Amino acid sequence: MKGISYSRYGGPEVLEYGEVRDPKVGPDQVLVKVRAAAVNPVDWKCREGYLDTVLDAVFPVVPGWDVSGVVVQPGASVTEFSVGDEVIGYVREDFLSRGTFAEYVAAPVRTLARKPRNLSFEEAAGLPLAGLTAYQVLVKALEVKRGESVLVHAAAGGVGSLAVQIGVHLGARVIGTASEHNHDFVRGLGGEPVTYGEGLADRVRALAPEGVDAAFDTIGGDTLKASANLLAPEGRLASIADAEVVSYGGRYCFVRPDTEDLKHLSELAEQGAVSVHVQEAFPLERAADAHRLSQEGRTRGKIVVTVDWEAEESAS
Repeated sequence: MKGISYSRYGGPEVLEYGEVRDPKVGPDQVLVKVRAAAVNPVDWKCREGYLDTVLDAVFPVVPGWDVSGVVVQPGASVTEFSVGDEVIGYVREDFLSRGTFAEYVAAPVRTLARKPRNLSFEEAAGLPLAGLTAYQVLVKALEVKRGESVLVHAAAGGVGSLAVQIGVHLGARVIGTASEHNHDFVRGLGGEPVTYGEGLADRVRALAPEGVDAAFDTIGGDTLKASANLLAPEGRLASIADAEVVSYGGRYCFVRPDTEDLKHLSELAEQGAVSVHVQEAFPLERAADAHRLSQEGRTRGKIVVTVDWEAEESAS
């Protein structure tokens, strides 16, 4: 099958399009015909070796953890899915090797849920990792409640844009940091935008003089410190970007596959409570360009890669 792989750590140039090994379908897996796979910052961080201390890389590595597609073969013990089911997944294992940037992926059942019927495959591919991150931080780590105020950083990005929507769904007032040209986008999600940069604390305090009840840091460093200083007396803090959050009494969070959480996200999408904005879709063979765009760090919503099955089938 065709796919993207890399045989050493490095920049986007190490990504190669060509033949990759066919996946074996274990008893607790299903073979998914990939229609789209989202790009996340963790993908290029893995590719450059930043996670080498926690995840073994079995080269060649097929990158990608997000997927949307169609089940073509259930494993021997699988009863949850049948051939033809449309699914989404955060297909992360405890090592790097068998990712989603390929025509097929063997996905553990524990990583999958049914695809929201009202989302395209491209939109649905952007939901799992970013949506689970936002959901697990807001609901499980910060325990956001109706009527509370929440500060979300990078509110126009993949995780941030979903966090704004989930926070609004929970009944919270969401203040989101974003560059000026993304303010209307954040407002459209239900958030109150504030501009990054010098004077951020004053701008947030103008909206929440008593401080915010919860803060969701996606950037780290000075942004994490500012977030801690903007909390109300009993405020809670979580970060997905900087483990130093624990020194401020907060929680460091790393998203995990959870089929029940993913089912809930799919339901929220079908209810219209959350949507996924796709900034750009690249064909699979241009995955390196998708990585480059992601690495610029100015994404509005999600970047995805797609498999053109009509072209593949006509070529064969």
